Amino acid sequence: MAQQKKLENDLAGIAAEKAKLEAQLVALAEREKATREAALDAGRGFLLAALERVKIPAMNRVEAKALAAAITRLGASEALRRLAREG
Repeated sequence: MAQQKKLENDLAGIAAEKAKLEAQLVALAEREKATREAALDAGRGFLLAALERVKIPAMNRVEAKALAAAITRLGASEALRRLAREG
């Protein structure tokens, strides 16, 4: 009987520890997602600050979105490299 009680206590302890670890894993996954999302937008401040310092010729909304999409898709370095090659 004492052996049965000890096993039940061990199982309950294991289940509690497992639940705690699963909650930590969920919290860690949420932090990872937030960090990845922040990393995707990390250059925005630098770009906006640089845009404030230069004159930009007229463009329409489609062209502006295309430029932004190119930076997102290619990365800043590659987008710059391709622009330099064209100009």
